[in-house]
Amino acid sequence: MANEKALEALSRIGETPDWRAAFIRQLIAFEGQIQAPGVDVREELTGPLVDALYDDDAVVRKTLSTGVTFEFLYRSKIARDFVMSQPEAPDHAWEPMTSRILVDLARGKTRGGARNVVIGGAYFGDHAVLIARQIAGNGGVVHAFEPNNDQRGMLMKNAELNGLTNIKPRSEGLWHDSSTNLKLVGFDSFASAEVAEAGDDTFKTVTIADYLKASGVEVLDLIVLDIEGAELGALKGAEPFLAQPKGQAPDILFEVHRHYVDWSNGLANTDIVKLLTGHGYTVFALRDFNSNYDLAGKPVELIPVDDVYLEGPPHGFNMVAVKDTAVFDGPGYSIVKGVSPKYLRHKDPKLHHPVGGL
Repeated sequence: MANEKALEALSRIGETPDWRAAFIRQLIAFEGQIQAPGVDVREELTGPLVDALYDDDAVVRKTLSTGVTFEFLYRSKIARDFVMSQPEAPDHAWEPMTSRILVDLARGKTRGGARNVVIGGAYFGDHAVLIARQIAGNGGVVHAFEPNNDQRGMLMKNAELNGLTNIKPRSEGLWHDSSTNLKLVGFDSFASAEVAEAGDDTFKTVTIADYLKASGVEVLDLIVLDIEGAELGALKGAEPFLAQPKGQAPDILFEVHRHYVDWSNGLANTDIVKLLTGHGYTVFALRDFNSNYDLAGKPVELIPVDDVYLEGPPHGFNMVAVKDTAVFDGPGYSIVKGVSPKYLRHKDPKLHHPVGGL
């Protein structure tokens, strides 16, 4: 009975926008006031309370400090932590350092600005919109692949909201061939692709090379992949571009996860890293929060692939591969060693906090 009344109360708060906003502000204040070493307060305490304020079909609108506006379905940790951002108008929607480095790579200080960017797993546009906004002035195009129909619809809506006409939404799945049928297994942002017989809930695959050839694109500047284990296949499908020399080959940001990548012999010995280093790339792990967290003023921390602390439960993180490391010269970047790529507020600061502290 008590649980039913608590859920009813949370539902009533969630129905009134002003009440909901005030309640969330109090939960954020609570996070900052308590000391709970070893406890992930957001995941275990405050986050579930905020989740109870929304249903899966709720559409939330939020504007960044830059003026970029997003609408998104409340269906994931991405949505939850964006709603709970501090400040209320943050400079990113998801993953602060990933958002920053993607815009920086799209700016292309060593190559004059990106013209063509491929994103696999574009979701509602949390990164695609930021990149498209950066490259619109020089005629750049974001080729945004998102097989989830609901999220692709939100991506298109967000392009419209921000006056962007340079995002090309695609329903195919990036793969090592252009002849396979896939289906999504799992819910929303946790869904991965599996081979399946053709049907109403399946989608076609395409390689990056085949798609760009058909689109008449000869130069690719940036590849971004967050496709739940299909990253290696997608990169194999882009090898004609990966083989290009420094200054022409695309920069790459991709996710690895212990569920899909066996790094028991070190990241350098994984198939995906060996593919990239074999083409002359230098690969780093990118330190970041898997959340929305204010890191303004902090340098982007990169870990050489041989010096990454990988201990802990199964987890994932982003990596970046470039052929010209000069893009990371300057005060905005820091090369660090022997630390985890996962920023975690409740874990050992020496391993899981920025080197300069939070």
